[in-house]
Amino acid sequence: MEESHNPNSHERLKSWSELPSDLLISLLERLSFTDFRRAKSVCRSWYSASRQCVPKNNHIPWLLLFPEDNNSCCTLFNPEEKDKLYRTHDLDLVLPRIFCLKTCGSWLLMRNRLSNLYLVNLFTKERINLPPVESQIGTTMLERTVVGFRITCPDGSKPGKPMHIRSPVFWIDEKTKEYLVSWGLGTCCVVYSKKGDNSWTQVPEALDCCDMVYKDHKLYFFSYSRDLRIYDFSGEAPREIFWCRCVYVERFAYDGGGPRRPHVTDRKRLVVTKLVVTVTGDVLKVETYLRPKSRIWSFRLFKVCSSGDFKRVHSLGDESMLLALGITVLANNYEGIRRNSIYFNASHNITSDIFLFNLETRKMEQLHKFDCSSDQLSGNRWFLPSFTQAVVA
Repeated sequence: MEESHNPNSHERLKSWSELPSDLLISLLERLSFTDFRRAKSVCRSWYSASRQCVPKNNHIPWLLLFPEDNNSCCTLFNPEEKDKLYRTHDLDLVLPRIFCLKTCGSWLLMRNRLSNLYLVNLFTKERINLPPVESQIGTTMLERTVVGFRITCPDGSKPGKPMHIRSPVFWIDEKTKEYLVSWGLGTCCVVYSKKGDNSWTQVPEALDCCDMVYKDHKLYFFSYSRDLRIYDFSGEAPREIFWCRCVYVERFAYDGGGPRRPHVTDRKRLVVTKLVVTVTGDVLKVETYLRPKSRIWSFRLFKVCSSGDFKRVHSLGDESMLLALGITVLANNYEGIRRNSIYFNASHNITSDIFLFNLETRKMEQLHKFDCSSDQLSGNRWFLPSFTQAVVA
């Protein structure tokens, strides 16, 4: 049977820009993170609709690759699109001389050669300067010198080793720009600064920092002295809401950068202990092991119980661990991220040392082989993007 055709039927079809707003909002809210950002730039009506809806939370981690030369543009890798790389706009940063300490959403915590700290948005280039490192409120004194910083402990002693910023963490609200930044002041204490502060406030009982995670207004602190403390930062001042003494924590931390020392044996050894907070709020101690000669990495996971005991964990279920961020994200039904796996960097300075570890097979695999023929890359960081401006392909 021949189908009848009305030449005027196209007049009844509306253009895509004239879709009803409620229908358009419903469609936009079903898109993946990347597709939502593309769709909002189709036309004015789509952009207007995008401002009225709540898109899906992004669960797909992206990889930020830093240039080796004085180029101030970074390269971005989205695991959903393995054959495509993006490039940011010029960040007005001399990146080889500035080091990224941590990421939170699309924001970076940066340190320059003078150890000045600041936050910068990867896509909008908005910058927030943080108080001088030596501006401290507490009993530990910090003095800036020509070669770095000199610490004076509460008892008057002055450690011979230089001051290091240990395990920095931060959080920032994308809309209000409220933020909190915290880091370990050597072995002495933990310090923090919030929006409006002109100095860093010390938390004296948080000694000998091993690792920290900040999530949902809570600071999870793990020390080499076996202390696990949780501080609630939802009020004006931090309040300790949990403390326990855990079993021994390995003090040695392997430095992935620099020359690799020869090893006589390939025996597996514990190189670093990390703290991870899951989607449900469980606290995990993650032990990282390395066979030095074969460069094979493996992991052991333990749930921290309220008594201070550790319970071995063999699976993350439908979650995936972003070890550098100290969190897990939901990975079931999301393309581009593997469930029950650990995403990790064997080195923040080598772009080929980016892997995932499958907890089911107990094997590691290289995430992606980057072609560095055109752009020399010097470092990398995982982040969960929440950008408002488009990147340049």
